[in-house]
Amino acid sequence: MADPDDVTIDTIRAAARRLDGVVRRTPLLSSPFLDAIAGRRVLVKLECLQHTGSFKFRGGYSAVSALAPGVRARGVIAFSSGNHAQGVAMAARMHDAPCVIIMPRDAPWLKIENTRALGAEVVLYDRATEDRDAIGARLAAERGLTLIKPFDNAQVIAGQGTAGLEIASQARAVGVSRADVLVCCGGGGLTSGIALALEAEAPGLRARPVEPEGFDDAGRSLAQGRIVTNDRISGSICDAILTPAPGAMTFPIMHRLCGPGLAVGDAEVLRAMALAALRLKIVAEPGGAVALAAALWHAQQIEGDTVIAVVSGGNADPAMLGRAVAGAETMEAAHGTS
Repeated sequence: MADPDDVTIDTIRAAARRLDGVVRRTPLLSSPFLDAIAGRRVLVKLECLQHTGSFKFRGGYSAVSALAPGVRARGVIAFSSGNHAQGVAMAARMHDAPCVIIMPRDAPWLKIENTRALGAEVVLYDRATEDRDAIGARLAAERGLTLIKPFDNAQVIAGQGTAGLEIASQARAVGVSRADVLVCCGGGGLTSGIALALEAEAPGLRARPVEPEGFDDAGRSLAQGRIVTNDRISGSICDAILTPAPGAMTFPIMHRLCGPGLAVGDAEVLRAMALAALRLKIVAEPGGAVALAAALWHAQQIEGDTVIAVVSGGNADPAMLGRAVAGAETMEAAHGTS
């Protein structure tokens, strides 16, 4: 059973030692243009520049590297819409371990192809008619594989928490001791890991989950003090963070440590993607841009004169990225700006 007490700051620090020299220390950037939109200083943590284009490599490597050698040699299995898949696949390849990834058929083609390119066997399923947990349990039993869950896994949360250690250090280096840290949230692995790291290393920084409107299960769960579920599992461009509910392991951590959740619309997400490309020169996928969208257009819900936003992934489908940039260009042309 998932136990939130299985992951602590010591677990995160141990993961950081295993990841040292492997994970990228991603930058914390700013832009005067973004500051002007938000009405406060905006610092952007670029996990889209992590290996495989997402923070998920941290948790994937942490979990694979923590396995006993004999267990790891039999192989691992994971289910994911793409980013966890690629993180686990790359970590397994680095450890010469077999890897099976269960992915929804409607996942962006780039994520499916990238996962295969990393050497994983990809098993596709239908989100509407098939149960990925049942598929994963069957394959794990048949092949002796170790299931690495995308968020309810202590070593995965610990790996994601290493991003929080970096944020604490980087914020301290630029003189920021108090701020909301906005985190793109699906099942809550990144949010809970960052929250634990900040509690120990930067208690003046407060993690807050950000989700798509209509899929804000974490935010509603925090508000009600219990796990609640979304009514639907599709219908947003933010495919990477559409989960039914926060995890049994992640929610108690978020409930204890996080501030209120925020929710953003798809149009705001597209604008954030465009600004990330045009002003920061980085690619953000929709699910990875929700925190930046909240920082820019939900200023009234944020406290303090500085906000930190995590861009959690950059594996955007080219068509979606083109849609975002084209929309920004149309808007600028309509307002006569350059």
